[in-house]
Amino acid sequence: MMKKTFYYPYSEYLKKTYGEKVYKLPINLPVTCPNRLGRQKGCTFCAESGTGFEALSSEVRVTEQLLNTRSLIEKKYHAHKFIAYFQNYTNTFMKIERFRAYIEEAARVPDIVEIAVSTRPDCIRGEYLEALKETTTAGGQRVTVELGLQTANYHTLQKIQRGHSLAEFIDAVLEIKKYGFDICAHVILNLPGDTMEDAKETAKILSALGIDIVKIHSLYIAKNTLLCEAYENGTITICSKEEYLQRLQVFLEFLNPDIAVERLFSRIPEEEAVFCNWETSWWKLKDEFEEKMRADGSFQGKRFRYLKGAALEKLEAVY
Repeated sequence: MMKKTFYYPYSEYLKKTYGEKVYKLPINLPVTCPNRLGRQKGCTFCAESGTGFEALSSEVRVTEQLLNTRSLIEKKYHAHKFIAYFQNYTNTFMKIERFRAYIEEAARVPDIVEIAVSTRPDCIRGEYLEALKETTTAGGQRVTVELGLQTANYHTLQKIQRGHSLAEFIDAVLEIKKYGFDICAHVILNLPGDTMEDAKETAKILSALGIDIVKIHSLYIAKNTLLCEAYENGTITICSKEEYLQRLQVFLEFLNPDIAVERLFSRIPEEEAVFCNWETSWWKLKDEFEEKMRADGSFQGKRFRYLKGAALEKLEAVY
């Protein structure tokens, strides 16, 4: 019996797009973030090493990073198609010539079917998108641009020192769509100060903008971060596991069912964090969440009825 899915998994999205399993190969570039210049320490949740915990050193050439990681994945999963994933920090925060060179190098590696670039909404500009378009058109790859939104609550964005607001995210999405690239949005559903309503509104905004993929994170507290200081000082609190599961459920119910879901919970090495996933493994949380969805009769898109003049349906009750 096939296992019932309560949301549109990213793995299914990839199979539908490429006809088989496709695996991401992380790339770590020697770049930083505009939010770390001068005395700025970046977002309050971001560790000094960024988020590329599984990537090789940025000192290793792009080609070598891809080939080394590919060799491991190929042996373990018998994979044949791969995504070159520029993962850590802000991968468009560099001179256009360097950016183009890195993209071209990745595109030359055999069996790379997609280039994925993780960046910030305030670091999107036409010339970088044009470089992506030209390089991948020549190489025959698809493109995904990953943007960190985190939350639609611009007050929370300010508190976590994100360095941009909701407006920059909307602007970046509209610009990227001109090039026909897929867009993946990163969100954190339990940032301090956010509520259930923020989770719902974030899902609605992503749906209205026509995002293709969403990567959902449960907040983790990495060591040596501003958020770690606040957590250890007791000046912030993190919602309970039960509250997070409820927010996740509501988020998915309001999310367009055509948006692929890449992740539901964060993953970070235990030695790197002081808090992650309520001391529960992500796969156990996934099983618990799916059981909750089943018991509640819930599924992605259950409450996706608010766009395209939805209030006009009330006319039937009037006339």
